[in-house]
Amino acid sequence: MKSKKELKEAYRQMAFRMGVYQIRNTVSNKIWIHYSSDLDRAWNSPRMQLLANTHPNVELQSDWNTLGEKCFVYEIVEELDDTTDPTVDFKKEVQALYKMCLEELQPYGEKGYHQQK
Repeated sequence: MKSKKELKEAYRQMAFRMGVYQIRNTVSNKIWIHYSSDLDRAWNSPRMQLLANTHPNVELQSDWNTLGEKCFVYEIVEELDDTTDPTVDFKKEVQALYKMCLEELQPYGEKGYHQQK
């Protein structure tokens, strides 16, 4: 059995899929996008917020409350290619990818739940 120290080191060495995801309303096709350093687990946090009626996006929360979970899907929009290079600042990379997706998808007004700045 591995020691606690060995388990922590093994976890730090794991490569997670990083990138941008969206929550899409299947009725109106409006989207809310965000980024994550772990796309495989990214759905958990906003889903729990929506279920608890505490999501920071009021319009998304309202539609969720009205339509229910069955009318929303989690989808990966973009994924960073290589997440194993120790010299790359992946936090900055995933945030830059998020900004590019915001520009490309324009999730504002009838297309999305974001507010244009």
